[in-house]
Amino acid sequence: MKKQTTAIRLYGKNDLRMESFELPKIRENEILAEVISNSICMSSHKAVIQGADHKRVPDNVAENPVIIGHELCGNILEVGNAYKDRFKAGSKFTIQPALNIPGREAEAPGYSFFYLGGNATKVIIPGEVMEQNCLLPCEADAYFKGSLAEPIACIFGAIKEQFHYETNQYGHKTGIKEQGNVAVLGGGGPMGLAMIDILLNMDQKPARILLTDIDQAKLDRAEKLFCDEKNVELLFVNSGGRTAAEILAQTGGVRFDDVFIFVPVKELVTQAQQLMAPGGCLNFFAGPSQKNFSAEINFYDVHYNRHHIIGSAGSNSEDLLDALRMIKKNRINPAIMITHIGGLDSAVQTILNLPKIPGGKKLIYPQISLPLTALDEFEEKAKADTLFGELAQITKKNNGLWSKEAEEYLLKNAERIE
Repeated sequence: MKKQTTAIRLYGKNDLRMESFELPKIRENEILAEVISNSICMSSHKAVIQGADHKRVPDNVAENPVIIGHELCGNILEVGNAYKDRFKAGSKFTIQPALNIPGREAEAPGYSFFYLGGNATKVIIPGEVMEQNCLLPCEADAYFKGSLAEPIACIFGAIKEQFHYETNQYGHKTGIKEQGNVAVLGGGGPMGLAMIDILLNMDQKPARILLTDIDQAKLDRAEKLFCDEKNVELLFVNSGGRTAAEILAQTGGVRFDDVFIFVPVKELVTQAQQLMAPGGCLNFFAGPSQKNFSAEINFYDVHYNRHHIIGSAGSNSEDLLDALRMIKKNRINPAIMITHIGGLDSAVQTILNLPKIPGGKKLIYPQISLPLTALDEFEEKAKADTLFGELAQITKKNNGLWSKEAEEYLLKNAERIE
């Protein structure tokens, strides 16, 4: 029996369409699922503005549109015979989108597949994803936590890719430097906040964390979120118009062993290296949309101060499992990343305009119809819609953050998309 879905599909550069269409009957090595939540990633925006020029978007996307979105969580509805011993209908799931198919490495859910992506009511998880063991069970108590496990996994991957070594000793020690100093530059957004949350709750914590941004409101929010931290020294610095020397004056001259860049700005790359301690590791985490992005670095320090520079993108299934384990144990709180919620009918404009929308993560619930709404707008919206009145009360008692209770109320009371 065929089943209908409503999905956001990409046809070409800036050509996103919400459409309803029939899904075929699943094959033996496929799974039918419903998507309950999908958080919007800047990578989706980049795929949309680049269209077929994007490395993960098929060349024939105009004739074979793909469903956009890769930070998804939902429920399994039907399992093909090949996987009935491993997966059951009714189980909650999430997906590791970084496939590793020989000869097809560029393919990924949310970029490349006709029937699989996060901005859809129902999807078919194809054999390629199943064979790579990228369908993962999710035991988080809320769907939004499962969606945010994927971007959080990218943070775990970045931390694991860091490495350090002593002069004339060639054994590299991976991870951040134990009891060292970490700088999170341009990190006032959702990924930077997630980085700090993880660093504060890892077994191997740093001694000091610097967070910089040019948006004072983001810094104020970050300071409020982490104000109760007692074990790690936190420094919040507005870097707008400041040189590295001026930032170091605010840190008391402290330099940093591990530096992460969250915004692809060439001046920030140069500044980042100037903040590094001898033997420091600089991780360019931000993904530029332009292939010719470059920045000036000091090779004198690369040579004599052993500065090393790496890039980090994506994650693997083990990173995602690490994220899911910490989320399940409530050691980290994905809700700090979320500033907006919306229904499937708000996804097109959200993706197209993502860089222009302030705040953190935009969370889409594909099963419902709802305009994209900031959490701090709930009280104002309540004057015209009682749905927002209750959501305002729920978030207010949760320190202004999204929550399991808010999600459950929304899914029960909001207008359905179909």
